[in-house]
Amino acid sequence: MNKDIKLIDAINNRHSVKEFDPNVKISKEEMEEMLSLATRAPSSINLQPWRFVIVEAEEQKQQLDKLVRFNQTQLHTSSAMILVLGDNNHADKVEEIFSQNVTAGSMTEDIKNYYIQAVTEQIIKAPVEVRRQLAISDANLVAMQIMLVAKAYGYDTNPIGGYERKEVMDVLNIDSERYTPAMFIAIGKSVKEAHGSERLPIKAIASWNTGTNGVVGE
Repeated sequence: MNKDIKLIDAINNRHSVKEFDPNVKISKEEMEEMLSLATRAPSSINLQPWRFVIVEAEEQKQQLDKLVRFNQTQLHTSSAMILVLGDNNHADKVEEIFSQNVTAGSMTEDIKNYYIQAVTEQIIKAPVEVRRQLAISDANLVAMQIMLVAKAYGYDTNPIGGYERKEVMDVLNIDSERYTPAMFIAIGKSVKEAHGSERLPIKAIASWNTGTNGVVGE
């Protein structure tokens, strides 16, 4: 059995870091490279509903200080805070996305047109709550990928769900009708070794459905 040891190491060594080295800065080029790799994550019909806002300027961080609750240390010591958003109107880019596939030779024009029609009827015309749920599900996939890519690049991260979503969106001048915040990710270099955390054994959380058993742990 072939195993990707580097990936396994990234998974095993990724821990949530609460304090970073404030002197470590991540260049725009390296940040874009990591985000580009992270966007290899899957998304429904490859519509890629994730959007990112990178907060690194001290002035912006100060504005967020009271809005990240108990996560001020991560905010002020991180190289950057990445706000991962779901774009409720993500399906509007369907023609652009599938035209790229045609150009790359991975899709025919007929298949492209079929998907554009299907997406228009099933997603673009769907209620906003349906589009929001699709966007958030995929945004969470890319958020996890960001953290694994960051670890492979030698950086540490901390996913943050405890923040005032509406106020953060207002401070960063983001349209909260169109975009839904999924996760804040602090990224940088840890100043000390992160402590490990244990996980429940698989036998306690997974069941093999044979038609007679339900969910383990109910």
